[in-house]
Amino acid sequence: MSLNWKEIDLVLSELDIVGAQVQRIEQPSYDTIVLGLYGHGVETQLLLSVAQGACRIHRLDGRPPKNERPLRFMECLRSRIRGGRLLAIEQLGDDRIVRLAISVAEGTNEDRNEGEGEGAKAQRLYRLYARLWSGAGNILLCEEDDTIIDAIARRPAKGELSGKGFEPLGGRRPPKAGREAPQEDHGSGAAEPDLPRPRKVFEVRDLPEPAGQAGASFNEKVAAWYAERGGELSREKLLENARERFAKRRTLLETRIAALESQAVSFRNSERNRELGDLVMANLGSTPDGRYLAVEDFFRGGPLLVEINPSLSLPANAARYYERAKKEASGLSEVEQEIARWRGELASEAAELERLEGLSDPLLIARGLEKGGTTRESRERRYPGLSLERSGWTILIGRSAKENDELLRHNVRGSDLWLHARDWAGSYVFIRSRRDKSVPLEILIDAGTLALHYSKGREAGEGDLYYTFVKYLRRAKDGPKGLVIPTQEKNLHVRIDEARLRELRALIGAEQD
Repeated sequence: MSLNWKEIDLVLSELDIVGAQVQRIEQPSYDTIVLGLYGHGVETQLLLSVAQGACRIHRLDGRPPKNERPLRFMECLRSRIRGGRLLAIEQLGDDRIVRLAISVAEGTNEDRNEGEGEGAKAQRLYRLYARLWSGAGNILLCEEDDTIIDAIARRPAKGELSGKGFEPLGGRRPPKAGREAPQEDHGSGAAEPDLPRPRKVFEVRDLPEPAGQAGASFNEKVAAWYAERGGELSREKLLENARERFAKRRTLLETRIAALESQAVSFRNSERNRELGDLVMANLGSTPDGRYLAVEDFFRGGPLLVEINPSLSLPANAARYYERAKKEASGLSEVEQEIARWRGELASEAAELERLEGLSDPLLIARGLEKGGTTRESRERRYPGLSLERSGWTILIGRSAKENDELLRHNVRGSDLWLHARDWAGSYVFIRSRRDKSVPLEILIDAGTLALHYSKGREAGEGDLYYTFVKYLRRAKDGPKGLVIPTQEKNLHVRIDEARLRELRALIGAEQD
Protein backbone atom coordinates (compact mmCIF):
# COMPACT_ATOMS: atom_id res chain seq x y z
CA MET A 1 0.00 0.00 0.00
CA SER A 2 1.30 3.43 -0.99
CA LEU A 3 -0.18 6.62 0.46
CA ASN A 4 -2.59 8.57 -1.75
CA TRP A 5 -2.44 12.34 -2.06
CA LYS A 6 -5.11 13.01 0.57
CA GLU A 7 -3.27 10.84 3.07
CA ILE A 8 -0.02 12.64 2.30
CA ASP A 9 -1.76 15.99 2.93
CA LEU A 10 -3.07 14.71 6.27
CA VAL A 11 0.40 13.47 7.28
CA LEU A 12 1.94 16.85 6.45
CA SER A 13 -0.81 18.75 8.28
CA GLU A 14 0.06 16.91 11.50
CA LEU A 15 3.75 17.79 11.29
CA ASP A 16 5.06 20.87 13.07
CA ILE A 17 8.54 20.92 11.57
CA VAL A 18 8.83 24.14 9.54
CA GLY A 19 11.79 26.04 10.97
CA ALA A 20 13.36 22.88 12.39
CA GLN A 21 17.06 22.15 11.86
CA VAL A 22 18.25 19.05 9.98
CA GLN A 23 20.52 17.38 12.54
CA ARG A 24 20.60 13.74 11.46
CA ILE A 25 20.36 11.94 8.13
CA GLU A 26 20.15 8.14 7.91
CA GLN A 27 19.49 5.75 5.03
CA PRO A 28 18.19 2.44 6.47
CA SER A 29 17.80 0.95 2.96
CA TYR A 30 18.46 1.90 -0.63
CA ASP A 31 14.96 3.35 -1.06
CA THR A 32 14.43 5.07 2.31
CA ILE A 33 15.74 8.26 3.93
CA VAL A 34 15.13 9.42 7.52
CA LEU A 35 15.70 13.07 8.43
CA GLY A 36 16.26 13.91 12.11
CA LEU A 37 14.74 17.39 12.61
CA TYR A 38 14.98 19.46 15.80
CA GLY A 39 12.71 22.43 16.35
CA HIS A 40 10.31 23.90 18.91
CA GLY A 41 12.08 21.87 21.57
CA VAL A 42 11.10 18.57 19.90
CA GLU A 43 13.04 16.06 17.81
CA THR A 44 11.14 14.60 14.86
CA GLN A 45 12.24 11.65 12.72
CA LEU A 46 10.75 12.11 9.24
CA LEU A 47 10.77 9.04 6.99
CA LEU A 48 10.66 9.34 3.18
CA SER A 49 10.36 6.02 1.34
CA VAL A 50 9.97 5.21 -2.35
CA ALA A 51 9.86 1.42 -1.83
CA GLN A 52 7.86 -0.49 -4.44
CA GLY A 53 4.25 -0.70 -3.24
CA ALA A 54 5.04 1.23 -0.04
CA CYS A 55 5.74 4.84 -1.04
CA ARG A 56 5.06 7.07 1.95
CA ILE A 57 6.07 9.92 4.20
CA HIS A 58 5.43 9.95 7.94
CA ARG A 59 6.91 10.58 11.36
CA LEU A 60 8.75 7.76 13.19
CA ASP A 61 8.41 7.22 16.93
CA GLY A 62 12.17 6.82 17.48
CA ARG A 63 15.53 7.19 15.81
CA PRO A 64 16.46 4.65 13.15
CA PRO A 65 19.65 2.63 13.66
CA LYS A 66 22.83 4.14 12.28
CA ASN A 67 24.06 2.64 9.05
CA GLU A 68 27.66 1.53 9.46
CA ARG A 69 28.16 1.40 5.71
CA PRO A 70 28.02 4.91 4.19
CA LEU A 71 25.61 4.88 1.25
CA ARG A 72 26.11 7.31 -1.60
CA PHE A 73 22.92 9.38 -1.38
CA MET A 74 23.03 9.59 2.41
CA GLU A 75 26.59 10.95 2.25
CA CYS A 76 25.53 13.49 -0.37
CA LEU A 77 22.67 14.73 1.82
CA ARG A 78 24.92 14.93 4.87
CA SER A 79 27.48 17.00 3.00
CA ARG A 80 24.85 19.42 1.62
CA ILE A 81 21.89 19.88 3.95
CA ARG A 82 22.90 18.65 7.41
CA GLY A 83 22.74 21.65 9.71
CA GLY A 84 20.31 23.41 7.40
CA ARG A 85 16.87 24.74 8.33
CA LEU A 86 13.58 23.51 6.87
CA LEU A 87 11.81 26.54 5.39
CA ALA A 88 8.82 24.75 3.87
CA ILE A 89 7.34 21.32 3.19
CA GLU A 90 4.42 20.87 0.80
CA GLN A 91 2.78 18.50 -1.61
CA LEU A 92 2.59 19.74 -5.21
CA GLY A 93 -1.12 19.64 -5.87
CA ASP A 94 -2.45 16.11 -5.81
CA ASP A 95 0.50 14.50 -7.58
CA ARG A 96 2.10 12.78 -4.56
CA ILE A 97 5.28 14.84 -4.96
CA VAL A 98 6.54 16.38 -1.73
CA ARG A 99 8.99 19.29 -1.84
CA LEU A 100 11.15 20.34 1.09
CA ALA A 101 12.92 23.72 0.94
CA ILE A 102 16.06 23.72 3.10
CA SER A 103 18.29 26.71 3.72
CA VAL A 104 21.94 26.14 4.64
CA ALA A 105 24.40 28.77 5.88
CA GLU A 106 27.37 28.96 3.55
CA GLY A 107 30.30 31.37 3.79
CA THR A 108 29.75 35.01 4.81
CA ASN A 109 27.94 37.89 3.22
CA GLU A 110 31.30 39.73 2.99
CA ASP A 111 32.17 37.19 0.30
CA ARG A 112 28.96 37.71 -1.67
CA ASN A 113 26.76 40.63 -0.70
CA GLU A 114 28.74 43.50 0.73
CA GLY A 115 26.85 45.98 2.82
CA GLU A 116 24.37 43.59 4.51
CA GLY A 117 26.20 43.44 7.84
CA GLU A 118 29.54 42.00 8.73
CA GLY A 119 29.62 38.34 9.79
CA ALA A 120 26.09 37.61 8.57
CA LYS A 121 25.94 34.14 6.99
CA ALA A 122 25.04 33.78 3.33
CA GLN A 123 22.27 31.22 2.77
CA ARG A 124 22.08 28.56 0.09
CA LEU A 125 18.71 27.08 -0.76
CA TYR A 126 18.24 23.41 -1.63
CA ARG A 127 15.13 21.57 -2.69
CA LEU A 128 14.58 17.95 -1.71
CA TYR A 129 11.90 16.23 -3.79
CA ALA A 130 10.20 12.94 -2.87
CA ARG A 131 8.15 11.53 -5.75
CA LEU A 132 5.96 8.98 -4.01
CA TRP A 133 4.84 7.04 -7.06
CA SER A 134 4.80 3.30 -6.60
CA GLY A 135 7.10 1.73 -9.21
CA ALA A 136 8.48 5.11 -10.31
CA GLY A 137 9.36 6.77 -7.03
CA ASN A 138 12.53 8.75 -6.45
CA ILE A 139 14.11 11.17 -4.00
CA LEU A 140 16.19 13.96 -5.52
CA LEU A 141 18.32 16.74 -4.09
CA CYS A 142 18.30 19.86 -6.28
CA GLU A 143 19.67 23.36 -6.35
CA GLU A 144 17.29 26.28 -5.96
CA ASP A 145 16.78 26.32 -9.76
CA ASP A 146 15.93 22.56 -9.73
CA THR A 147 19.27 21.44 -11.17
CA ILE A 148 19.75 17.90 -9.89
CA ILE A 149 22.66 17.40 -7.48
CA ASP A 150 22.01 13.69 -6.94
CA ALA A 151 19.16 11.18 -6.68
CA ILE A 152 18.56 8.10 -4.58
CA ALA A 153 17.93 6.27 -7.90
CA ARG A 154 19.80 7.57 -10.95
CA ARG A 155 17.62 7.15 -14.03
CA PRO A 156 19.36 8.23 -17.26
CA ALA A 157 16.31 7.46 -19.41
CA LYS A 158 14.30 10.04 -17.44
CA GLY A 159 17.14 12.53 -17.23
CA GLU A 160 17.35 12.10 -13.46
CA LEU A 161 21.10 12.49 -13.22
CA SER A 162 23.47 14.99 -11.66
CA GLY A 163 23.58 18.26 -13.61
CA LYS A 164 20.24 17.73 -15.37
CA GLY A 165 17.22 19.95 -14.85
CA PHE A 166 14.38 18.39 -12.87
CA GLU A 167 10.77 19.04 -13.80
CA PRO A 168 8.73 17.71 -10.88
CA LEU A 169 5.47 17.68 -12.82
CA GLY A 170 6.91 17.02 -16.25
CA GLY A 171 6.10 20.57 -17.37
CA ARG A 172 2.52 20.45 -16.06
CA ARG A 173 1.12 23.01 -13.65
CA PRO A 174 0.22 21.57 -10.26
CA PRO A 175 -3.52 20.81 -10.13
CA LYS A 176 -5.63 22.29 -7.41
CA ALA A 177 -6.26 20.06 -4.47
CA GLY A 178 -9.73 18.51 -4.58
CA ARG A 179 -10.13 18.85 -8.35
CA GLU A 180 -11.11 15.19 -8.74
CA ALA A 181 -14.49 14.46 -10.21
CA PRO A 182 -16.68 11.62 -8.97
CA GLN A 183 -17.30 8.63 -11.18
CA GLU A 184 -20.42 9.21 -13.31
CA ASP A 185 -22.74 6.63 -14.81
CA HIS A 186 -23.27 7.52 -18.46
CA GLY A 187 -25.27 4.44 -19.18
CA SER A 188 -24.23 1.57 -21.41
CA GLY A 189 -23.23 3.81 -24.28
CA ALA A 190 -19.83 5.43 -24.81
CA ALA A 191 -19.04 8.67 -23.03
CA GLU A 192 -19.58 11.86 -24.98
CA PRO A 193 -16.31 13.19 -26.45
CA ASP A 194 -16.66 16.56 -24.76
CA LEU A 195 -17.25 15.17 -21.28
CA PRO A 196 -14.35 15.43 -18.81
CA ARG A 197 -12.60 12.14 -18.11
CA PRO A 198 -13.65 10.88 -14.67
CA ARG A 199 -10.87 10.72 -12.10
CA LYS A 200 -10.61 8.21 -9.32
CA VAL A 201 -11.86 9.47 -6.00
CA PHE A 202 -9.33 9.10 -3.17
CA GLU A 203 -10.18 9.11 0.50
CA VAL A 204 -8.17 8.82 3.68
CA ARG A 205 -8.25 5.15 4.66
CA ASP A 206 -9.33 4.10 8.12
CA LEU A 207 -6.16 2.50 9.44
CA PRO A 208 -6.25 0.58 12.73
CA GLU A 209 -4.94 2.27 15.83
CA PRO A 210 -1.67 0.94 17.26
CA ALA A 211 -2.06 -1.30 20.27
CA GLY A 212 -2.29 0.73 23.46
CA GLN A 213 -2.47 4.09 21.63
CA ALA A 214 -6.09 5.23 21.74
CA GLY A 215 -6.61 8.47 19.83
CA ALA A 216 -3.40 8.02 17.82
CA SER A 217 -2.59 10.55 15.11
CA PHE A 218 -2.66 9.54 11.45
CA ASN A 219 1.16 9.65 11.43
CA GLU A 220 1.22 7.11 14.26
CA LYS A 221 -1.31 4.88 12.51
CA VAL A 222 0.68 4.98 9.26
CA ALA A 223 3.98 4.21 11.03
CA ALA A 224 2.43 1.28 12.91
CA TRP A 225 0.74 -0.12 9.77
CA TYR A 226 3.93 -0.06 7.70
CA ALA A 227 6.04 -1.35 10.57
CA GLU A 228 3.89 -4.47 10.74
CA ARG A 229 3.01 -5.25 7.14
CA GLY A 230 3.92 -2.66 4.53
CA GLY A 231 6.78 -2.78 2.03
CA GLU A 232 10.35 -4.06 2.02
CA LEU A 233 11.09 -2.48 5.40
CA SER A 234 8.00 -3.94 7.07
CA ARG A 235 8.47 -6.19 10.05
CA GLU A 236 6.62 -8.98 8.26
CA LYS A 237 8.82 -8.81 5.14
CA LEU A 238 12.07 -8.48 7.09
CA LEU A 239 11.26 -11.49 9.28
CA GLU A 240 10.37 -13.49 6.17
CA ASN A 241 13.81 -12.63 4.76
CA ALA A 242 15.45 -13.56 8.07
CA ARG A 243 13.72 -16.95 8.14
CA GLU A 244 14.67 -17.70 4.53
CA ARG A 245 18.29 -16.78 5.22
CA PHE A 246 18.37 -18.92 8.35
CA ALA A 247 16.87 -21.89 6.46
CA LYS A 248 19.61 -21.67 3.80
CA ARG A 249 22.35 -21.28 6.37
CA ARG A 250 20.96 -24.16 8.44
CA THR A 251 20.96 -26.45 5.38
CA LEU A 252 24.61 -25.63 4.69
CA LEU A 253 25.67 -26.14 8.29
CA GLU A 254 23.70 -29.37 8.71
CA THR A 255 25.26 -30.74 5.51
CA ARG A 256 28.69 -29.88 6.85
CA ILE A 257 27.98 -31.45 10.25
CA ALA A 258 26.61 -34.64 8.62
CA ALA A 259 29.79 -34.99 6.51
CA LEU A 260 31.98 -34.54 9.58
CA GLU A 261 29.96 -37.01 11.61
CA SER A 262 30.37 -39.56 8.82
CA GLN A 263 34.13 -39.09 9.06
CA ALA A 264 34.00 -39.35 12.83
CA VAL A 265 32.35 -42.77 12.58
CA SER A 266 35.27 -44.14 10.58
CA PHE A 267 37.82 -42.44 12.86
CA ARG A 268 36.29 -44.07 15.94
CA ASN A 269 37.83 -47.34 14.75
CA SER A 270 41.18 -46.12 16.10
CA GLU A 271 40.84 -48.11 19.32
CA ARG A 272 40.14 -51.29 17.36
CA ASN A 273 43.24 -50.78 15.21
CA ARG A 274 45.34 -50.48 18.36
CA GLU A 275 43.80 -53.73 19.63
CA LEU A 276 44.61 -55.48 16.34
CA GLY A 277 48.21 -54.30 16.62
CA ASP A 278 48.38 -55.76 20.14
CA LEU A 279 46.90 -59.07 18.92
CA VAL A 280 49.52 -59.34 16.18
CA MET A 281 52.34 -58.59 18.65
CA ALA A 282 50.94 -61.20 21.07
CA ASN A 283 51.14 -63.88 18.35
CA LEU A 284 54.60 -63.29 16.85
CA GLY A 285 55.30 -67.02 17.11
CA SER A 286 52.29 -67.93 14.95
CA THR A 287 52.49 -68.63 11.24
CA PRO A 288 50.11 -66.57 9.10
CA ASP A 289 47.94 -68.23 6.47
CA GLY A 290 48.53 -65.98 3.46
CA ARG A 291 46.84 -62.63 4.12
CA TYR A 292 45.44 -63.58 7.52
CA LEU A 293 46.79 -64.36 10.98
CA ALA A 294 44.57 -66.57 13.19
CA VAL A 295 44.48 -65.25 16.78
CA GLU A 296 42.36 -65.47 19.91
CA ASP A 297 40.72 -62.07 20.48
CA PHE A 298 41.34 -61.52 24.19
CA PHE A 299 39.77 -58.02 23.93
CA ARG A 300 36.32 -58.99 22.67
CA GLY A 301 36.44 -62.79 22.93
CA GLY A 302 36.46 -65.60 20.36
CA PRO A 303 38.73 -66.51 17.44
CA LEU A 304 39.64 -63.81 14.90
CA LEU A 305 41.40 -63.58 11.54
CA VAL A 306 43.56 -60.42 11.44
CA GLU A 307 44.33 -59.14 7.93
CA ILE A 308 48.06 -58.60 7.30
CA ASN A 309 50.44 -57.80 4.46
CA PRO A 310 52.26 -61.11 3.78
CA SER A 311 55.27 -59.24 2.35
CA LEU A 312 55.92 -57.60 5.74
CA SER A 313 57.02 -59.13 9.02
CA LEU A 314 54.49 -59.47 11.84
CA PRO A 315 56.08 -56.61 13.87
CA ALA A 316 55.86 -54.40 10.75
CA ASN A 317 52.17 -55.31 10.34
CA ALA A 318 51.55 -54.47 13.98
CA ALA A 319 53.31 -51.14 13.47
CA ARG A 320 50.97 -50.39 10.56
CA TYR A 321 47.94 -50.94 12.81
CA TYR A 322 49.45 -48.71 15.51
CA GLU A 323 50.18 -45.95 12.98
CA ARG A 324 46.66 -46.16 11.60
CA ALA A 325 45.23 -45.97 15.13
CA LYS A 326 47.38 -42.91 15.88
CA LYS A 327 46.26 -41.06 12.74
CA GLU A 328 42.61 -41.90 13.28
CA ALA A 329 42.74 -40.81 16.92
CA SER A 330 44.31 -37.49 15.89
CA GLY A 331 41.77 -37.04 13.08
CA LEU A 332 38.86 -37.86 15.40
CA SER A 333 39.86 -35.13 17.83
CA GLU A 334 40.00 -32.55 15.04
CA VAL A 335 36.73 -33.67 13.47
CA GLU A 336 34.93 -33.56 16.82
CA GLN A 337 36.23 -30.02 17.38
CA GLU A 338 34.88 -28.99 13.97
CA ILE A 339 31.52 -30.62 14.69
CA ALA A 340 31.29 -28.72 17.99
CA ARG A 341 32.25 -25.49 16.22
CA TRP A 342 29.58 -25.77 13.53
CA ARG A 343 26.92 -26.93 15.97
CA GLY A 344 27.72 -23.85 18.03
CA GLU A 345 27.35 -21.63 14.97
CA LEU A 346 24.02 -23.29 14.13
CA ALA A 347 22.80 -22.60 17.68
CA SER A 348 23.98 -18.97 17.39
CA GLU A 349 22.09 -18.54 14.11
CA ALA A 350 18.91 -19.92 15.71
CA ALA A 351 19.34 -17.61 18.72
CA GLU A 352 19.82 -14.59 16.43
CA LEU A 353 16.64 -15.44 14.50
CA GLU A 354 14.75 -15.73 17.80
CA ARG A 355 16.13 -12.33 18.84
CA LEU A 356 15.03 -10.70 15.58
CA GLU A 357 11.55 -12.19 15.88
CA GLY A 358 11.28 -10.58 19.32
CA LEU A 359 11.95 -7.06 17.96
CA SER A 360 9.03 -4.78 17.14
CA ASP A 361 10.94 -2.01 15.33
CA PRO A 362 11.48 -3.00 11.66
CA LEU A 363 14.48 -0.70 11.35
CA LEU A 364 16.21 -2.55 14.18
CA ILE A 365 15.43 -5.84 12.43
CA ALA A 366 16.92 -4.43 9.22
CA ARG A 367 20.02 -3.48 11.19
CA GLY A 368 20.25 -7.04 12.49
CA LEU A 369 20.15 -8.31 8.91
CA GLU A 370 22.96 -6.05 7.71
CA LYS A 371 25.38 -8.98 7.39
CA GLY A 372 23.33 -10.43 4.55
CA GLY A 373 21.22 -7.52 3.35
CA THR A 374 21.65 -4.62 1.01
CA THR A 375 23.44 -2.54 3.62
CA ARG A 376 25.85 -5.19 4.84
CA GLU A 377 29.54 -4.56 5.19
CA SER A 378 31.56 -6.59 2.74
CA ARG A 379 33.21 -9.47 4.58
CA GLU A 380 36.96 -9.67 4.11
CA ARG A 381 37.88 -12.92 2.43
CA ARG A 382 40.83 -14.89 3.75
CA TYR A 383 41.95 -16.10 0.32
CA PRO A 384 41.37 -15.24 -3.34
CA GLY A 385 38.99 -17.64 -5.09
CA LEU A 386 37.21 -20.39 -3.17
CA SER A 387 38.28 -22.21 -0.03
CA LEU A 388 37.02 -24.87 2.36
CA GLU A 389 38.02 -26.58 5.59
CA ARG A 390 37.76 -30.36 5.87
CA SER A 391 39.00 -32.44 8.79
CA GLY A 392 41.39 -29.68 9.76
CA TRP A 393 42.82 -29.32 6.23
CA THR A 394 42.47 -26.15 4.15
CA ILE A 395 41.88 -26.47 0.40
CA LEU A 396 42.23 -23.39 -1.85
CA ILE A 397 40.84 -23.08 -5.39
CA GLY A 398 41.90 -20.43 -7.90
CA ARG A 399 39.27 -20.04 -10.64
CA SER A 400 41.15 -17.70 -12.95
CA ALA A 401 44.70 -16.84 -13.97
CA LYS A 402 44.56 -13.81 -11.66
CA GLU A 403 43.40 -15.86 -8.66
CA ASN A 404 45.94 -18.61 -9.41
CA ASP A 405 48.73 -16.06 -9.52
CA GLU A 406 47.54 -14.33 -6.33
CA LEU A 407 47.45 -17.63 -4.46
CA LEU A 408 50.92 -18.58 -5.66
CA ARG A 409 52.44 -15.22 -4.76
CA HIS A 410 50.83 -14.52 -1.39
CA ASN A 411 48.90 -17.45 0.08
CA VAL A 412 50.80 -20.74 -0.30
CA ARG A 413 54.16 -22.09 0.89
CA GLY A 414 56.64 -24.48 -0.64
CA SER A 415 55.39 -27.36 1.51
CA ASP A 416 51.80 -27.01 0.25
CA LEU A 417 50.51 -29.42 -2.41
CA TRP A 418 49.50 -28.16 -5.86
CA LEU A 419 47.02 -30.03 -8.11
CA HIS A 420 45.98 -29.36 -11.70
CA ALA A 421 44.06 -31.30 -14.34
CA ARG A 422 46.40 -32.93 -16.85
CA ASP A 423 45.85 -31.83 -20.48
CA TRP A 424 42.96 -29.52 -19.57
CA ALA A 425 42.80 -25.82 -18.74
CA GLY A 426 41.46 -25.29 -15.25
CA SER A 427 41.88 -24.20 -11.67
CA TYR A 428 44.91 -24.51 -9.47
CA VAL A 429 43.97 -26.35 -6.28
CA PHE A 430 46.22 -26.21 -3.21
CA ILE A 431 46.22 -28.23 0.00
CA ARG A 432 47.76 -26.22 2.84
CA SER A 433 50.38 -28.24 4.71
CA ARG A 434 50.23 -28.98 8.43
CA ARG A 435 53.20 -29.45 10.75
CA ASP A 436 54.24 -33.09 11.18
CA LYS A 437 51.27 -34.41 9.19
CA SER A 438 51.10 -36.02 5.76
CA VAL A 439 48.09 -35.35 3.52
CA PRO A 440 45.51 -38.16 3.95
CA LEU A 441 44.36 -39.96 0.82
CA GLU A 442 40.77 -38.77 1.33
CA ILE A 443 41.87 -35.13 1.36
CA LEU A 444 44.01 -35.71 -1.75
CA ILE A 445 41.00 -37.21 -3.54
CA ASP A 446 38.83 -34.29 -2.39
CA ALA A 447 41.31 -31.79 -3.85
CA GLY A 448 41.65 -33.85 -7.04
CA THR A 449 37.85 -33.95 -7.42
CA LEU A 450 37.71 -30.16 -7.17
CA ALA A 451 40.62 -29.70 -9.59
CA LEU A 452 38.81 -31.86 -12.18
CA HIS A 453 35.42 -30.26 -11.51
CA TYR A 454 36.82 -26.74 -11.99
CA SER A 455 38.51 -27.63 -15.27
CA LYS A 456 37.38 -28.04 -18.87
CA GLY A 457 37.63 -31.80 -18.42
CA ARG A 458 34.71 -31.97 -15.99
CA GLU A 459 32.28 -33.35 -18.59
CA ALA A 460 34.36 -36.52 -18.95
CA GLY A 461 33.60 -37.42 -15.34
CA GLU A 462 37.14 -38.70 -14.73
CA GLY A 463 40.70 -37.80 -15.60
CA ASP A 464 44.35 -37.58 -14.65
CA LEU A 465 45.87 -34.82 -12.54
CA TYR A 466 49.35 -33.57 -11.72
CA TYR A 467 50.25 -33.04 -8.12
CA THR A 468 53.49 -31.88 -6.55
CA PHE A 469 54.77 -29.56 -3.83
CA VAL A 470 54.62 -25.83 -4.53
CA LYS A 471 58.42 -25.64 -4.12
CA TYR A 472 58.76 -27.78 -7.26
CA LEU A 473 56.81 -25.32 -9.45
CA ARG A 474 58.76 -23.10 -11.81
CA ARG A 475 57.29 -20.00 -13.41
CA ALA A 476 57.21 -20.07 -17.23
CA LYS A 477 59.59 -17.43 -18.56
CA ASP A 478 57.65 -14.69 -20.42
CA GLY A 479 54.51 -16.82 -19.97
CA PRO A 480 51.06 -15.53 -19.11
CA LYS A 481 50.15 -14.65 -15.53
CA GLY A 482 50.01 -17.63 -13.20
CA LEU A 483 51.50 -20.15 -15.66
CA VAL A 484 53.87 -22.63 -14.00
CA ILE A 485 55.84 -25.70 -15.05
CA PRO A 486 55.74 -28.55 -12.49
CA THR A 487 58.72 -30.78 -11.69
CA GLN A 488 58.85 -34.00 -9.67
CA GLU A 489 55.12 -34.26 -10.28
CA LYS A 490 53.08 -37.38 -9.62
CA ASN A 491 49.93 -38.60 -11.31
CA LEU A 492 46.50 -38.99 -9.69
CA HIS A 493 43.54 -40.49 -11.52
CA VAL A 494 40.19 -39.25 -10.20
CA ARG A 495 36.65 -40.31 -10.99
CA ILE A 496 34.11 -37.70 -9.90
CA ASP A 497 31.81 -39.04 -7.19
CA GLU A 498 28.68 -36.86 -7.26
CA ALA A 499 27.95 -37.40 -3.55
CA ARG A 500 31.50 -36.33 -2.62
CA LEU A 501 31.27 -33.32 -4.95
CA ARG A 502 27.97 -32.20 -3.40
CA GLU A 503 29.54 -32.44 0.04
CA LEU A 504 32.55 -30.38 -1.02
CA ARG A 505 30.47 -27.70 -2.71
CA ALA A 506 28.28 -27.43 0.38
CA LEU A 507 31.43 -26.89 2.45
CA ILE A 508 32.59 -24.20 0.04
CA GLY A 509 29.16 -22.53 0.35
CA ALA A 510 29.29 -22.55 4.16
CA GLU A 511 32.82 -21.12 4.12
CA GLN A 512 32.04 -18.28 1.67
CA ASP A 513 28.64 -17.35 3.16
